[in-house]
Amino acid sequence: MLTVGFDLDMTLVDSRPGIRASMNALAEETGVPIDVDLVISRIGPKLEWEIAQWFPADQVDHMSERYRAHYWDHCVGDGTILFAGTRAAVKAVHDRGGKVVVITAKSDLAAERCLTSVGLHVDAIVGHVHGDEKRDALIEHTAGIYVGDAVTDIKSALDASAIAVGVSTGPDDARRLLAAGADIVLESLEAFPAWLSTIA
Repeated sequence: MLTVGFDLDMTLVDSRPGIRASMNALAEETGVPIDVDLVISRIGPKLEWEIAQWFPADQVDHMSERYRAHYWDHCVGDGTILFAGTRAAVKAVHDRGGKVVVITAKSDLAAERCLTSVGLHVDAIVGHVHGDEKRDALIEHTAGIYVGDAVTDIKSALDASAIAVGVSTGPDDARRLLAAGADIVLESLEAFPAWLSTIA
């Protein structure tokens, strides 16, 4: 069976509005100044890594949970925006009898809530994974293709012997994705169905 893994944030959806609102809410709640523009510029790693940039180590777990509570409210509606081409990309996989697996650093519950908010159906979600954990999830689901916006996504795909498809909708541009070893870089998921038709 054709199995395609997709990253979530900045690949399938623009999650910046919800993240921005949630980080601002956390800063207001705690009184800790957070450079939200900097946070937005490096979306990709697990939440705990980002929280550790602003809070002491012994507060990271608690503050991560406080952030997630805010995000639960802010990721719906205008907090999560479906990228152009996302529905068609998922449909292209399903039309070939394939399976779509979202593999993301976001928690399972938050990922599911985001996808529900935008009305996107996928076959499985593997959450709270990054780097080698994404590689392991790709291997576990026998994904032959992984689509992501970050250099780390490309590495995860290659390490899992999957075709590494970059999309330049996130912080890493096409040059960086290609330098990381991407097999192909698309400007957006709008180009994905035509590309998939050439290999599947």
